[in-house]
Amino acid sequence: MNNTVAPTLGTDASQRLHRAQDVLQVCAYLLSYPSEAWWVALDEVAALIATWAESPVKDSLGSVVEYITSQTQRDYEDEYVRVFDFSGNTNMYLTSYDATNAEEQAAELLVYKEFYQKHGYEVVRELPDYVPALLELCSTLAVAEALPILTHSKASLAVLRQRLIDSQQVQAFVLDVILLVIERWEGATR
Repeated sequence: MNNTVAPTLGTDASQRLHRAQDVLQVCAYLLSYPSEAWWVALDEVAALIATWAESPVKDSLGSVVEYITSQTQRDYEDEYVRVFDFSGNTNMYLTSYDATNAEEQAAELLVYKEFYQKHGYEVVRELPDYVPALLELCSTLAVAEALPILTHSKASLAVLRQRLIDSQQVQAFVLDVILLVIERWEGATR
């Protein structure tokens, strides 16, 4: 997974479907580690968000970008590392939120690994439950292919969201958007 943003804009029904997938891709990007390449692409992400119609999704993700750009690169990187790398409470690995023992966690990791393999991908640098990689893959799939794993992940994403809210982290807005996309897709398939 490479966290690239490939906008697909338009107004017909098939293009709106891709827009939700673009939203997931932007969410994956915003939750990724802020490397040098990440900072370079941040302007492209902001420009993409600016093209979207007014909505709570646009407002939420736009606010996250505004928050990030209001800080120095070093300050945001330090915050990101503190929140996601040095905290057992808020990290990017979904199995840490719902598995109560090593055996359950291994079984959950296998579910994620099989999802990647089913779609021709392999996660090399991260565990398969790593949120940005999972979102990026789901952003490339049709709703019918992405929804089962997103639904499987929904409870853990909700736990992460609540923990980010409790610790007053801006990334909670990104989790709000992810959960909104999942709920909309679930509603569309009922």
